[in-house]
Amino acid sequence: MFDPLEELASWREEARRGGALEPDAMVVATATTAATPSARVVLCRGIDACGVSFFTNYESRKGNELSLNPQAAAVFFWPSLGKQVRLEGQVEKLPALESDRYFAQRPRTHRLQSWASPQSRPIADFAGVQARHVEFDSLYRDKEVPRPPWWGGYRLMPAVIELWENGEFRLHSRRVFHREGEGWRLELLAP
Repeated sequence: MFDPLEELASWREEARRGGALEPDAMVVATATTAATPSARVVLCRGIDACGVSFFTNYESRKGNELSLNPQAAAVFFWPSLGKQVRLEGQVEKLPALESDRYFAQRPRTHRLQSWASPQSRPIADFAGVQARHVEFDSLYRDKEVPRPPWWGGYRLMPAVIELWENGEFRLHSRRVFHREGEGWRLELLAP
């Protein structure tokens, strides 16, 4: 049985092998409870049978929107391949152990930044964030930097996945898969 998530993983690997600038980049769109949308680029950190994973500050704008409205859309686009993938579905937080495991493998400076930056919130100046980074660097000088309780992962569990491939004369291939139970129903769209 064809699995569009496996195809997504294959295309991402093809982009990586082909030297794409950032093969893991995906645009994630969330919305407030009043349906005001917002979108930003994040890095995909995993694809499995359940969906795609990414990590962030739970208190960021996306984190706040996902806590109130756990629906999102995501788009991967690899111009050099002429391929794009669109996903829509529910979002859930990853288990704490999974977030801990990923956090521990991040570079130390990235772990410190997770403590130092109040992501997406107004700041008086950038020097304050830099000072907090130095403060946490000193605090954890000879210790492992633990994962902040406000930082972790999410999994977008798509109900809909569109696999788009560039076609000659703008006759693009558009295959849309709708999750039905344990499988997927295919629908073709006009270019």
